[in-house]
Amino acid sequence: MNKQRRFNTISEYNAFNNNETKHPLISVVDLSKADPRQGSSMYFGFYTIFLKDVKCGDLVYGRNTYDYQEGTLVFLAPGQVAGINSNGETYQPKGYALVFHPDLIHGTSLGRHVQDYTFFGYQSNEALHLSERERKLVLDCFSKIEYELEHSIDKHSKRLIVSNIELFLDYCVRFYERQFITRDHVHRGVLERFESQLNDYFQSEKPQTIGLPSVAYCADELNLSPNYFGDMVKKETGKTAQEYIQSKLIDIAKEKIFDRGKTVSQIAYELGFKYPQHFARLFKQRVGQSPLEFRTLN
Repeated sequence: MNKQRRFNTISEYNAFNNNETKHPLISVVDLSKADPRQGSSMYFGFYTIFLKDVKCGDLVYGRNTYDYQEGTLVFLAPGQVAGINSNGETYQPKGYALVFHPDLIHGTSLGRHVQDYTFFGYQSNEALHLSERERKLVLDCFSKIEYELEHSIDKHSKRLIVSNIELFLDYCVRFYERQFITRDHVHRGVLERFESQLNDYFQSEKPQTIGLPSVAYCADELNLSPNYFGDMVKKETGKTAQEYIQSKLIDIAKEKIFDRGKTVSQIAYELGFKYPQHFARLFKQRVGQSPLEFRTLN
């Protein structure tokens, strides 16, 4: 899968898949119309959502491979690269792709909060697995968008098209929340590993050599994307991943503060802070007392 195909416009991707371009900024692509092909890496200059109906090889996304099955949604933001590794075999694409250019949503409600749909930053192994009922809802949303594209563009077209994209994405938020719940046992295992990871981190020399553990660092150690990891932690604990890390940090700091042989500055450096005043400020925000006040009053 050495060759990379680049798609900067909707019309380029439509042509590649033998689909007509009905609107320059959006398309519901019927992948079954495409010619049989071998796997390749693809760059997308627009939002791309794949609804895969059949297994046709391993989806490669970043450094990871995901062996996806029927009824899977994969989300790509503009500028991302993905592709199919068909192991040199020719396959017939099937399913659908909803593709839309960022210019379509500029100045709209969706454009103002599209970054809230964090699944555009998920890795492929965090794809959305649909039930048959959910799949029908997705296809219904695609059908409504296609209906608007089939008719002459008028003053209502953009609003209705963008509204239906937003409706579809809102359904996907709900479906992902369902997936978090149904995979609860998996996520509990991740949280246990996260807790263990933080304990090991603060018991090592890493705070002094690396600094404070970031959400991205913890997610990478757990083989998850920062977005998926953050959403999972929030769903399971009610805290953001950053808040969870800070809570662990404060718990450890409280223990260290009782060691009166160490100054607050020494404790701050041990925990990974470059500047003691940053530690003191965070401690005061989370505990309501400065480190010295906490030491004196407890």
